Amino acid sequence: MERTFIAVKPDGVQRGLCGDIIKRFEARGFKLVAAKFIQASEEHMKNHYLDLKDMPFYGGLCKYMSSGPVFAMVWEGQSIVKLARMMMGETNPADSKPGSIRGDLCINIGRNIIHGSDTLENAKREVGLWFKAEEFVTYTPCTQTFLYE
Repeated sequence: MERTFIAVKPDGVQRGLCGDIIKRFEARGFKLVAAKFIQASEEHMKNHYLDLKDMPFYGGLCKYMSSGPVFAMVWEGQSIVKLARMMMGETNPADSKPGSIRGDLCINIGRNIIHGSDTLENAKREVGLWFKAEEFVTYTPCTQTFLYE
């Protein structure tokens, strides 16, 4: 099973969308293994978005992401990095299909409510940046046999 990092951004938190986003991942069959409600520092966000440091929006993104609380989560499941990205939709909500999180719930690229790891390597790095080993919960959902062969 893979793990991925998902965060409801400050705009998603302020709009009360955490529950809806969790519901979508649970309904898909993914397993929540760690979560925390936190306001990250700007330095933490600079480290998180290090791969975007040369982009013109980097400073503004880091400042915005540290401006309010985020709901940080680690989800587990088969092919979860790829499937979570598909569930989220395109970075620009205007390019996202109906049925995706961004396609259904947001309008503006700068307020696109959710972050999700884009590769398995980035997922491992982001999970390690946000969570310590002792913050994970290990369990087997009773639905597992109905989701996986």
